[in-house]
Amino acid sequence: MPSAPTSVGGVRLHDVVVVLDALRAAEVPHWVAGGWGVDCLVGRQSRAHRDLDLAVDAASFDCCIDVLSRLGYAPETDWLPLRLELRASGERWVDLHPVSFDAEGYGLQGAPEATHFTYPPEAFNVGCIDDYETPCLSAEQQRRFHSGYELRPHDRHDMALLDALSG
Repeated sequence: MPSAPTSVGGVRLHDVVVVLDALRAAEVPHWVAGGWGVDCLVGRQSRAHRDLDLAVDAASFDCCIDVLSRLGYAPETDWLPLRLELRASGERWVDLHPVSFDAEGYGLQGAPEATHFTYPPEAFNVGCIDDYETPCLSAEQQRRFHSGYELRPHDRHDMALLDALSG
């Protein structure tokens, strides 16, 4: 499958690298998820992306928001404790998913008594996009997050890439 151009509308590769560099410099634990997370696992940008999904250690969530604010991002959609979507000029979006960890490394996004998502310790991996190594969610965790709803065309694209990785 050919690489998608990095100048397509939405969140570009350059935008991703700027955000990840800033979070890394601030020592905010984070993992790329969603479409960019799949691209991390396959090692290249495979399609255009509306946003950058990030699982973020809830203990560093406020610091993460401060870092993104300095990059021009501001809250747009607040569905905490599940997620907080931030927007910056040029149609740049970051969708933050705060994850709280227990002593054994299991993560929980959301509230246990309400809608929530779990992250076993093996849900975390390291991937690479265009030689930029970054933490991301594992293929199994990505598959879990692509279940329980009608897949959209970009979800089917992502699942095909995940299937090719395990094939």
